[in-house]
Amino acid sequence: MKLSNMARSSSLENRSFLLLLVLVSLAFLWVLWPYYGAVFWGAVLAILFNSLFLRLLRKMPLNRTIAALLTLSIILVLVILPVGLITALLTQEAASVYQRVQTGELSFTRYSQQIYSALPVWATGILERLGLDNLVLIQQRLTTSLTQGSQFIAAQALSIGQNAFDFLVSFFIMLYLLFFFLRDGGGLSRRIKEAIPLEAEIKRNIFSKFTTVIRATVKGNIVVAVMQGALGGLIFWFLGIHAPVLWGTLMAFLSLLPAVGAAMVWIPVAVYFLATGAIWQGVLLVAFGVLVIGLVDNILRPVLVGKDTKMPDYVVLVSTIGGMSLFGLNGFVIGPVIAAMFMAAWDIFIKSREDELPGREDVG
Repeated sequence: MKLSNMARSSSLENRSFLLLLVLVSLAFLWVLWPYYGAVFWGAVLAILFNSLFLRLLRKMPLNRTIAALLTLSIILVLVILPVGLITALLTQEAASVYQRVQTGELSFTRYSQQIYSALPVWATGILERLGLDNLVLIQQRLTTSLTQGSQFIAAQALSIGQNAFDFLVSFFIMLYLLFFFLRDGGGLSRRIKEAIPLEAEIKRNIFSKFTTVIRATVKGNIVVAVMQGALGGLIFWFLGIHAPVLWGTLMAFLSLLPAVGAAMVWIPVAVYFLATGAIWQGVLLVAFGVLVIGLVDNILRPVLVGKDTKMPDYVVLVSTIGGMSLFGLNGFVIGPVIAAMFMAAWDIFIKSREDELPGREDVG
């Protein structure tokens, strides 16, 4: 009887402690939530540049702090400063495009009419059957979309300006955490692994998948998108198209969506060139778009992502859109990472269940 009471008491204490553990963990996450973006990007950058940190650490094995500071300095020069410069240029060009639309200098009605007039009869007939011959309505929709997009970018820039203190706090929290994630990340990951109540093999698989997915998602999606956006902006600048940084950034974002792609930006411009008699500009843009921008995805993504972490395009599309709707700009990484971890966890579960099936080893 005494042993039974002790067992019940011990079970009650364990359940109470687990409840307390869950509550304080949720409370801690609630406290961190206003700066979840800073924590997330600090962890992502630490995972991406951990190999660089380890390479520097091998050259100075007794000084992890100096190696972490050097890695942080390289990240600032290679990643953060260019992003800040591009953001400033993007804001400036978005405001310029918005002003040109408002003053009528940028008129999609005139451009649409020029393209429509240059089309052959069979093409205009197809457009009429599809209900796309109402140029005024098309112009209104395009103008509304562009205006809303420009207003969104301007509003985000204004929001950052009005909340400059919060932005700077988040930025320095990210840098601060990035330093400690680089320096102490190995020990921290071991502590987390020890605290997770799962089998050692499952924990190894999950953590391995997580780091692989983070690297593959960021390198495979962001690097490819940046390359396509940069190449698109470069050819737009060469052809004298207004606001090349804005259009390049738009191509980069569209490149994150497999069903859309950067072609949604450069194809209409190429059609306009060809329809208005700018033949060499249109041919050059088409050739560059197909042979250079289009091939970046086919060449770089398999190298950066690899076969094991390749997700179906529809999963990438849905998870990216869903992630951005929930988490804002951070969602274009968080969404695919969650989707990839979901697929990896279920894959591990299915394999473990297959191994546990009786007589499995006798099959075949």
